[in-house]
Amino acid sequence: MAQTRLSIAKADIVKHFESLPIRVFQRSQIDIILAEERGFWRLSESLTVHKFIEFLIDKTELRDVRLEFPSRTIVRYTWGEVPLYEVVLSLKPESYFTHYTAIYLHDLTEQVPKTIYLNFEQVPKRYSDTMTLVQDRIEAVFKRPMRTSNNIAIYKDHKICILNGMYTGQLGVIPFQGPEGEKIRVTDLERTLIDIVVRPGYAGGVFEVLNAYKLAKDKVSINRLAAKLKKLDYIYPYHQAIGFYLERAGYKKSSIELMNKFEIKYDYYLTHQMIGPDYSPKWRLFFPKDL
Repeated sequence: MAQTRLSIAKADIVKHFESLPIRVFQRSQIDIILAEERGFWRLSESLTVHKFIEFLIDKTELRDVRLEFPSRTIVRYTWGEVPLYEVVLSLKPESYFTHYTAIYLHDLTEQVPKTIYLNFEQVPKRYSDTMTLVQDRIEAVFKRPMRTSNNIAIYKDHKICILNGMYTGQLGVIPFQGPEGEKIRVTDLERTLIDIVVRPGYAGGVFEVLNAYKLAKDKVSINRLAAKLKKLDYIYPYHQAIGFYLERAGYKKSSIELMNKFEIKYDYYLTHQMIGPDYSPKWRLFFPKDL
């Protein structure tokens, strides 16, 4: 019987899984392992990957992790206890951690965020003339709530939010050691400080963004930040918001003035749906009164 053969092969199966360089698996990967090792393990040709996985979960260290996203359920299998960041990073190929997750990993917040932000880049796009910026369009956009992803799953005490960010060619994405020593990928310090200005709602809001800029003051290169901002070539004038944050966070004048080298030709907004905001003439920027 298949169960008897599986029981006999169990020690070899465990040895094989423990020798692998990865600890998080998709069903298709386990299917390939079964196909490649079936003969060596002397398992019946009738043994399905479904039955094989059932046996592994019941008799070995294999565990299943089910993440219920709005459009689909994603299942991953882990060999033993695996850090959550490692599991989340397996959800999308070439993905990386951003925004609140990145500022947490870079020690730029006193909070412990319960939402994990994973970015999966879109394919490259060519912007048409219809994307030309005008003042009326800026004002209309910021009167509305910030667009947010609803591609969210709940896992234990965390929310996992997958973002489909613009194509950047993985600009500023670096290998990183996670809180439990796991190997992950995250935006570097400079890219992170840009991203949280672009989408403050994914970073705990503008007060958390300002705090991150304060905590980054002795770590970040504003020259590198400015170079990355130029490469990203955003339509919206995020440099005005970045310059404002640098000023409020007490950066040296030479760093602040790097943002003045970008053209300032529009009134801009630090965040969405502000009521009775203050205005910075230098940065042509509306910002919350209590910031």
